[in-house]
Amino acid sequence: MEFIFRNATPEDLPSLLSLENQCFEHDRLTPRSFQWMISRAHASLIVAQAHGRLMGYALLLFHRGTSLARLYSIAISPDARGQGLGKRLLAEAEENARSADCAYMRLEVRQDNQTAIRLYEGVGYRRFAVINDYYQDHTDALRYEKRIIQRPAGKARQVPYYQQSTDFSCGPACLLMAMAALQPGRALARREEVQLWREATTVFMTSGHGGCSPQGLALAAWRRGFRVLLQVSVDGPLFLNGVRSEHKKAVIRLVHEELCTELQSTDVVQLYSKQIDISRLLAEGGQPLVLISCFRLTRSKAPHWVLVTGCDEDFVYLHDPDIDHSRHRHALDCQHLPVSHDEFQRMSLFGGSKLRAAVILYAR
Repeated sequence: MEFIFRNATPEDLPSLLSLENQCFEHDRLTPRSFQWMISRAHASLIVAQAHGRLMGYALLLFHRGTSLARLYSIAISPDARGQGLGKRLLAEAEENARSADCAYMRLEVRQDNQTAIRLYEGVGYRRFAVINDYYQDHTDALRYEKRIIQRPAGKARQVPYYQQSTDFSCGPACLLMAMAALQPGRALARREEVQLWREATTVFMTSGHGGCSPQGLALAAWRRGFRVLLQVSVDGPLFLNGVRSEHKKAVIRLVHEELCTELQSTDVVQLYSKQIDISRLLAEGGQPLVLISCFRLTRSKAPHWVLVTGCDEDFVYLHDPDIDHSRHRHALDCQHLPVSHDEFQRMSLFGGSKLRAAVILYAR
């Protein structure tokens, strides 16, 4: 059977839904989901056509600002099985991912789907995680990953992952992960996440609860027995331009001054620099928290803390504590995210002042 591969269009929706119903009993994509994937999502929906009929599809999701793609779903019509269509669709998906500058592709598969497992392992995917009770019928999922641009991969430190439990606690979540990486077995608890936020927050932001300053995070880490390097490129309190009220600005300045006063009685090393040498910091045993602009990831102009888990000649790898479920993401989609060095340099600049900030923890 000769197949034609192309991008899906809105006219394919009835055929896609029919194929979905033929192939899956549970966890089916809805008409609304397909419409979103075709017209608006940061995704690629590839269809295979033969004799005027849709015989299969592969749905690929991209993680904006990173070099990571995820094979979200693949389906083959019963009439086209046994003809190598799954392998060809997978190859088309990988080629689309490479065209989007993605170097890694991840996917999940039911643990009882031996046919799909043989396909993925046969073309170089390696299993790296199990997700219990993942599917609607409570079946576990196996997570697989493949580096589709073949270059030597770096070795990421074993860093546990923790999802921030509030909209404003990305810094404390990253600090929890960093401390657990340097002290294996250390608990990652919401109680401490909230306590860290209380210690490190600058009280106010544009709206709602305030985020955490690098000085506050550095001081909180030092109090818990870690050596700390604090690196910033701007002196004084941060993010004042996002606050309109002069009263709130005064409070932020007061909190910042008190944090700086407390830091003077510690051995926290404070460095004012416009560059963050991630390779050197990791080689020295550091665990860096880095402030980034969310614009590179979500198109929102907000400061956000991420944790660096490793780097190699091609990528910096990040744990992002913020899981965006609206983009069909899970915790594993936000771990060890590969970001090119150039992209990392861009996203770690914030605002008109081109702020760079990092808090680097070391074991004593």
